[in-house]
Amino acid sequence: MIAIPPELLAHLGEGLWQMFAVFLRVSALVSLLPTFGERSIPVRVKLGIAAAFTIIVAPALQTPEITPAFRSMITLIGSEILTGLALGTGLRLFVLALQTAGSIAAQATSLSQILGGAAVEPVPAMGYLLTIAGLALAALLGIHIRAAQFLIHSYTLFPMGTVLLAPDLSGWGVMQVSRSFGLAFALATPFVIASLIYNLALGVINRAMPQLMVAFVGAPAITFAGLFLLFAGTPLILSVWSDALFDFFGNPIGVP
Repeated sequence: MIAIPPELLAHLGEGLWQMFAVFLRVSALVSLLPTFGERSIPVRVKLGIAAAFTIIVAPALQTPEITPAFRSMITLIGSEILTGLALGTGLRLFVLALQTAGSIAAQATSLSQILGGAAVEPVPAMGYLLTIAGLALAALLGIHIRAAQFLIHSYTLFPMGTVLLAPDLSGWGVMQVSRSFGLAFALATPFVIASLIYNLALGVINRAMPQLMVAFVGAPAITFAGLFLLFAGTPLILSVWSDALFDFFGNPIGVP
C-alpha cells in the first residue's frame, strides 16, 4: 500500500471544504439561472451544470480557510445559499419580465386566449414565444460565460460567509421587482399603443355609424396588427431585453 502523507490529506480536505462552500452558492444560483434553471431541465442535469460551474469558479477564488465546526458551517451554508438565491432571483426576474410583456401584449391585442396553456407555466402564446426566443438568444450570446464571470465577481461584492442584512436585501429586491415590471411594460409598449389607437378608432366609427357591428370589423384588424407587431418588433424587443440582462451581470446591485 502507498502511504499518503498527513499533510496531503489535510490539504485535500481543505480543498474539498472550499469546493463545497463554492458549490452552495453556485447551485443556488444555477437553480434560478435563465436557460439552465428552467423547469423543463431535469434536476440531475442542473446538478451536473452546478458541478461544472463549481469546477470553473473555485480555482479563480481566494477563499478563506474553512473550519468544519458546527456553528461556522451552519452560518456558511445559510449565507452562501441565501446569496446564491438572491442573485439568481435577480436573473430570474428578467425571464418573468418577458412573460409579463407577452401577457400585456396579448391582453392588449385580444390574443390572450390563443394557445394559452402551451407552456409549462400558463402564459399566453406571445409570452411563451418571447420567453423561448429570449432564452435561445441568451444562450447564443454566451450566458454561460457571463454566468461564470458573474459568479467569480460575486465573491468581490459578497465575500464568502457574508450574511446579507434584511433591510438591504428587501430594498434591493423591491428595486429589482420594480425594474422588472418597468422593463416588461416598456417591451410591450408598441402593443399597448396599437390597442389604444384601435379602441379610439373603433369608438369614432361606432359613433359615426351606430348600426355597424364594429366589433366584427375590428377584431380581425387588431389580430393582424398584433401578429404584425410581434413579427416586426420581436428583434428589437429581444435586443433591449438582452442588453438589460447583461447590464445586470455587470452591475447586480444597481450602483450608479
